[in-house]
Amino acid sequence: MTALLLPSILWRPDSDNRRRFIMHEIQMRINGKDFQYDVEPRLLLVSYIREKACLTGTHVGCDTGHCGACTVIFQGRAIKSCMMLAVCADGFEIITIEGLAAEDLHPVQEAFRDRFAVQCGYCTPGMILSSYSLLQNNPKPNEAEIRKALVGNLCMCTGYQQIVDAVKYAAERMKRVERKDP
Repeated sequence: MTALLLPSILWRPDSDNRRRFIMHEIQMRINGKDFQYDVEPRLLLVSYIREKACLTGTHVGCDTGHCGACTVIFQGRAIKSCMMLAVCADGFEIITIEGLAAEDLHPVQEAFRDRFAVQCGYCTPGMILSSYSLLQNNPKPNEAEIRKALVGNLCMCTGYQQIVDAVKYAAERMKRVERKDP
């Protein structure tokens, strides 16, 4: 049996000659707040968000990037945080579902509530953040564009039409908010 060879930057032998992962100090800004912790190089971003930053709105679903429950906004784009190592996010900015609304609900969150796009709620944070990302880049998406943007988010409770309707409604609400601002 051959031993697993890991690059020496990841591990070092300790006093009893067992291999230990080298801890890496990383810092990131999540929802406008700075977090700095020592982590193993194999820690996933979703685990960092939930365990170190104690933000549990980001859900762990499939751990394979298929369900979208772990979706966050990373540097302005929706990503699946179960597919990124926390050390790769060192120095970057992230928005989770908790950070989307400052005091009141964000228009996307309100639209999901108002259009009954929430069932059990497990997929909802990922759906909302994927929708938010879409609307930041395309403020007037058609139904096909909405469905394409949500293709990486799975919901086991609904047929998606209410979610699509909520995203359309959010786009309308966001346009109205922009018009009121000077």
